[in-house]
Amino acid sequence: MADKLSTPLLDTVQSPADLRAMPRENLRQLADELRAEMIDAVSVTGGHLGAGLGVVELTVALHAVFDTPHDRIIWDVGHQAYPHKILTGRRDRIRTLRQKHGLSGFTRRAESEYDPFGAGHSSTSISAGLGMAVASQLQDKPCNVVAVIGDGAMSAGMAYEAMNNAGAMDARLIVVLNDNDMSIAPPTGALRTYLARLVSGPVYRGTREAAKNVVSKLPSFLHEPARKTEEFARSFFTGGTLFEELGFYYVGPVDGHDLENLLPILDNVRDAAEGPILVHLVTQKGKGYAPAEHSADKYHGVSKFNVITGAQAKPASNAPSYTSVFAETLIQEANDDPRIVAITAAMPSGTGLDKFAEIHPTRIFDVGIAEQHAVTFAAGMASEGMRPFCAIYSTFLQRAYDQVVHDVAIQHLPVRFAIDRAGYVGADGPTHAGNYDAAYLGAIPGIVQMAASDEAELRHMVATAAAYDDGPIAFRYPRGDGMGVDMPARGEKLAIGKGRIVRQGATIAILSYGTRLGEVLAAADKLAALGLNPTVADARFLKPLDEELIAKLAATHDVLLTTEESSIGGFGSHVATFLASNGLLDGKLRFRPLMIPDRFVEHASQADMYADAGLDRSGIVATALTTLGYDEAAMAKALSAIS
Repeated sequence: MADKLSTPLLDTVQSPADLRAMPRENLRQLADELRAEMIDAVSVTGGHLGAGLGVVELTVALHAVFDTPHDRIIWDVGHQAYPHKILTGRRDRIRTLRQKHGLSGFTRRAESEYDPFGAGHSSTSISAGLGMAVASQLQDKPCNVVAVIGDGAMSAGMAYEAMNNAGAMDARLIVVLNDNDMSIAPPTGALRTYLARLVSGPVYRGTREAAKNVVSKLPSFLHEPARKTEEFARSFFTGGTLFEELGFYYVGPVDGHDLENLLPILDNVRDAAEGPILVHLVTQKGKGYAPAEHSADKYHGVSKFNVITGAQAKPASNAPSYTSVFAETLIQEANDDPRIVAITAAMPSGTGLDKFAEIHPTRIFDVGIAEQHAVTFAAGMASEGMRPFCAIYSTFLQRAYDQVVHDVAIQHLPVRFAIDRAGYVGADGPTHAGNYDAAYLGAIPGIVQMAASDEAELRHMVATAAAYDDGPIAFRYPRGDGMGVDMPARGEKLAIGKGRIVRQGATIAILSYGTRLGEVLAAADKLAALGLNPTVADARFLKPLDEELIAKLAATHDVLLTTEESSIGGFGSHVATFLASNGLLDGKLRFRPLMIPDRFVEHASQADMYADAGLDRSGIVATALTTLGYDEAAMAKALSAIS
């Protein structure tokens, strides 16, 4: 590291206390060194780049002004917190970011006392910060609480619910709005900064309080006109009317990269005695690294890259990603059916719908970070005869569970749910794991649930969903590349609730739901080498189950295993319920479900995570042999023979 970077000031910072001991005129250089360190680290590990680069100066300023960790800084989402991690005693581990046993890519309470609240999903910071502020007040333990939230995260209703509550309570809370894309009121020169410093300072605040006292002595019918006059005068320059209406004192817009002005503004805000304050910063995503500045979307999240050229490492696989197969197939279906529309919640590129937008720009709707709204919006469209595809990551669809139940399923509306990032997601860890959709959707009556075993099957499932109008239908698929199978030119409609036999055998049957099928087939080859010849089946559907197929497998085999990339309560649980309810477990059949374990699993590679869960080929073989009654010695001998 020392050979690559010269960071003399950053080298002296072991904690924010060291930063606060520096002369403030040195902080500009410190910020430059911090930015260089972050770029170098993320080039090695991959991860979120653009957001962190945009808050380097803000991170330095917050730790210079506030007494962390006594004062609380909450980073919304958490992917903008890499500079914060470097300054808070984790620099020596920053190149383990998102690696197995390394630092999390998000804030995490267990990782550091400087992370007062864990985050991976957006728009939670103001709610959490308000809770902390009220708790500190109730316990007479005063501290400053700062919630840093991006403009994208402000598109979620939860942020406004929290602000409305904070304003009504007149709570002591500081919200920093990091506006790095859509500027609510763009700064236009030095006057803006001057006004921000002015309205955040004690002279203006004192004058404003004096004016309020004068107004209070006026006849009541003049109170509202006086208030509106003052508000209009401020919002004319500062654009804060919306936040003022929610009860926040608005400061801004402020150049978030100008430390000379940012520091005294935060000083003023820290020392203010009144209730909730919102500081509106305008920043540039990817600031200080030209490739990220010029292509903010591609450098939001990156793989390993060359710092000099900005070129990102490309995956070795030649197979298409599941996401791209979904997008390509949806475009095909939409070309033939004008009723098909696509809906995303602030993830057009992540879900592949940016490609759809290129072909059908009037039929895609990005509703912002508002999954609840996305689902009910889709329901409304379905009620009028459209065929909406609501493409949302599994982990984010959790946020709209009530809407799936109340607004879609109860009304039998044909909303199509394209559930990306199903199962383990690797480096993003437990906050983004798509482990639960099979279980939480499986509890809802009337939803057809499918899981693709490879990219060809995904193409069929998109076509099946497009043609299905009898109610809601969902299909799940994982992060990453497909299996490299031959792809049909067009998807075919599958028979609802019917699976398929992939390999006919005897004694052992393995029924797979989702993309574990590749590992199941590899496990079957290993078992065949031991003289066992398993039957392998692809379930395709969780709801409705292919009961005929399951009953046949149960009747003709001694052992039945299920595999899935989902949690307890998912596919295996539904199969077990069917078997038990129909007396199929009363005889010789031995049934074992293999699923994601009932615990939160820390970030690692997807392969490592599935191996640890016993869902790779070795784990499947071991479970099959154990279920057949192999003891420890026989198991070791068998595994040695096929290793």
